[in-house]
Amino acid sequence: MAKMSLRRKLAISSWSAPKEGNIYGKLTVDATELLKYIQHIRDKTGNKVTITHLVGKVVAEALKEAPGLNGRIFLGRFIPHETIDVTYLVALEDGNNLAKAKIENADQKSMLDIADDLRALAERLRKGKDDNFNKTQDPLKWLPTFLIKPLVWTVGYLSSAMGLSIKALGVEKFPFGSAIITSVGMFGLDEGFAPPTPFARVPLYVLVGAVKRRPAFVDDELINQPQLTITATIDHRFVDGFQAGKLANRARALLENPWLLDEDESPSLPAASEKGE
Repeated sequence: MAKMSLRRKLAISSWSAPKEGNIYGKLTVDATELLKYIQHIRDKTGNKVTITHLVGKVVAEALKEAPGLNGRIFLGRFIPHETIDVTYLVALEDGNNLAKAKIENADQKSMLDIADDLRALAERLRKGKDDNFNKTQDPLKWLPTFLIKPLVWTVGYLSSAMGLSIKALGVEKFPFGSAIITSVGMFGLDEGFAPPTPFARVPLYVLVGAVKRRPAFVDDELINQPQLTITATIDHRFVDGFQAGKLANRARALLENPWLLDEDESPSLPAASEKGE
């Protein structure tokens, strides 16, 4: 019998037949200013910021427009989180395992701060120096999948719904925050949808696709426009289409005009602001 990776064991233990309502959405934006902004920050700081870093900042800002997504459901009631935290997924072991890297207070941090924090967290994880992650992996190595399923459900309920930390297992309270962000564009996929992870109890999953040039009409002129596609999977218990639309509109405005995130970086802010309105 072939040996299963920890990631595959956890996947088998986590999902069963779908029975929850989700909202699936896709946003395709003009990436012209986005690419200029990222290149400007790279040239100015020497920091290799990426589209995924920017999307994390944008998601955190957009959650202010949809506060119903920034919280948890406990005993049938919505309880808001005190901070806006987002989580990135980090590939380990040549893609055979995944780890989380949570950015706390992401709405209060710049894209550069988020990039620095994520880089430090990812480096610690890949070097095997993250004690909490190592503690969570030890039981999974030896337990069969039929025992992992109730374990991760219980741990997820205690940490993500009740807000308890479980130090013996290296689990912090609200370990995933309110949104999980990952990218498939770097793997050559144009777009995709992230499946909700039951034990994470996160209402929002964002998948970053690839930038592709596509024909588009701008001011009645056909141009070859760079476009970015991001997709979202949203727990319908938290919001309906109206609130999801507010989230999407704010995200689009910031992605198409990221200079609004940091007015000091824009050499021509008035013109940029008009575009984002």
